[in-house]
Amino acid sequence: MTPVSRRQSYATGERLRQEVFNGDIGRILRLNQADRELTVRFDEREVVYDYDELDELTPAYAVTVHKSQGSEYPCVVMVLHTQHYALLQRNLLYTALTRGRKLVVLIGSKRAVAIAVKRAESHSRVTTLSERLICSATGYTSLPATGDRKLAAEERADYRP
Repeated sequence: MTPVSRRQSYATGERLRQEVFNGDIGRILRLNQADRELTVRFDEREVVYDYDELDELTPAYAVTVHKSQGSEYPCVVMVLHTQHYALLQRNLLYTALTRGRKLVVLIGSKRAVAIAVKRAESHSRVTTLSERLICSATGYTSLPATGDRKLAAEERADYRP
């Protein structure tokens, strides 16, 4: 099966997502068969692609709530079902509801909506950002393993050049 991003045929007006700009949504303005170019408008800028660069674009028939942050759409359709329990969170529901300018459609169960509204917990993210910052600031290439991905504050204080 050929990945959608490798598709070679596009139509004028088709919505696309360009991943090199972190999910920006654009519209095809022009197809220039003679020059083998495709022009896409992203917000207020136009980007011209050679046909050899079309693998950088993917159709954007639908986007995730995460990708929609900071954007608005005429209509938003969101599926809420109890089988997707991990995604039933108040912040995701709020973001989806506030993206729709004219219409928001929720598909699923009332129970799933109730669960999402009630779940306001925020999970701490497991990252190595603090360790990378310490390494960058101190000149170390890595910090010793502690059994836990995060170093305790008192352990971090021991790593100075």
